[in-house]
Formats: sequence, structure tokens, C-alpha cells
Amino acid sequence: MIIRSELPEPNELVMVRITKIMPHGAYCNLQEYGLDAYLPISEIASGWIKNIHGVIKEGQKEVAKVIFVDKQKRAIDVSFKKVTAGEKKNKLEEYNLEIRAEGLFAKALAGSKSEQKKDEIIKEIAKSEQTYRDLVNDIFEKKDPLSDFSDKNFKDALYDIVFKNIKPKKFIVSYVLELNAADPGSDVSIIKEALSAIEREGVEVLYLGAPRYRLVAEGPSYPKAEDKIRAAENTLKKYGKKVSFSINKDTEAQ
Repeated sequence: MIIRSELPEPNELVMVRITKIMPHGAYCNLQEYGLDAYLPISEIASGWIKNIHGVIKEGQKEVAKVIFVDKQKRAIDVSFKKVTAGEKKNKLEEYNLEIRAEGLFAKALAGSKSEQKKDEIIKEIAKSEQTYRDLVNDIFEKKDPLSDFSDKNFKDALYDIVFKNIKPKKFIVSYVLELNAADPGSDVSIIKEALSAIEREGVEVLYLGAPRYRLVAEGPSYPKAEDKIRAAENTLKKYGKKVSFSINKDTEAQ
């Protein structure tokens, strides 16, 4: 996979592989970043752990949540127990899609006889794409992510393989918005205007009963769908003191 050059953010979900088990925790490798992280024994599971080797194994791959990042020391702590069942399922789906997308990349290298230029090609792709999954999604969305790519044979081979082997999948997220006009006596037009602005960000707005609305967004991955919700939130912030609002995960849709 394309190794990310930056550090992960707190609360980010990551795939880890356990590399060394210690008495009070374990060292892990973050698969998407190529970085080491530490898993404290208190973050492996709820309750007291008598024998750490009976709970985790070296070489084990697992979904973890980043709980601490020291950017200066490049120190990272992760947790298993803070990952919910839903988060684990979603992350595994994304990770498996990334592995599959990487397989298509390898086929394109072989088909275009570009294996010897693999590192050079990855470096060029990494300028605009963080993951193979993002690359494949952008190809499907016809953004032509490799429009200026130097190796035309590889580009043509990749595009051909992607369209023949992948059917685009949509990931859906749902949130509940509570939206009120800051001045109770103001015209309801400000609410209608704000909701229309949210819809222009690609978010579906469903009426639940004022002042509650369901926000539904879809994308080629969960992070992309979540980005639309964040865009809707930023749009509401532009109204300043004209409206008050809160956006929370839709628990009924989980």
C-alpha cells in the first residue's frame, strides 16, 4: 500500500500488526504509515489481564484507535478496547478494499511491464493520492487522477483493469442535526436557507420534527462520506450567530 508520510491523528482508526509483546504492553507497526506505536496493556481489553500472551499474539493484525501522538518525539499510543464493533467493521472493509486496490495496481505494473519502475511510479502517485483505494475511487469518479502521469502505458493498463474488475461501492453515514434560529422571533427563512446550503454540499436532509433533521451522506469510503458531514458543519458555522446547532452521530442508524 502507499505508505503515508504524515503522522496519524488522535482518535483515528488504524490497522496494526503486533511486533513485540512486553510484560506491560506491546509494540505495533501501523500498516498504513510504516510507523511503530505502543499498545499499553490497559488498552488491550476491559478488565484485568493476567497473562498478556493469552490475549494477543505477535504477528496479529487488528484495528486500533490512536489515543496519543507526540509529534516532536513521533511517539504514538494505540488502543484496542476503545474501538467499537461498528468502527472495527468499517475499518476492516476499508482495509480490505485497499488490499484489493493494491492488487489491481500490481496487475497494472505487470501488464504494462513497468515493474522495474514501481518505486518511481508510487512516488509520483503519492503526490496526489494517499491510498490505492483513493486512486481507484478517483478513477471511477472520472477525476482522471493520472492525467499528467509520465508513464502512459501504466496509466492505460491501470484504468482498463480498474473498470473491468471493480464495481463502485457507496458507504453511508448518518447524523442528527438540531438546528434553531438564534432569535426565536426571526423568520423561518433562515432555517430553510441553511438546510438548502447543506444539501448543496451533497448531504441529504430528512425532516424528523423541528428542530431535528437527519443528515445522510454517501461516498466511496467512510472518510469521504464523513467529509461531506464536516463540510455541512462548516457551512452552518458561516451563519455565525444567526443560528445555533449541534450535529451528533445517528445512533438509531447504527
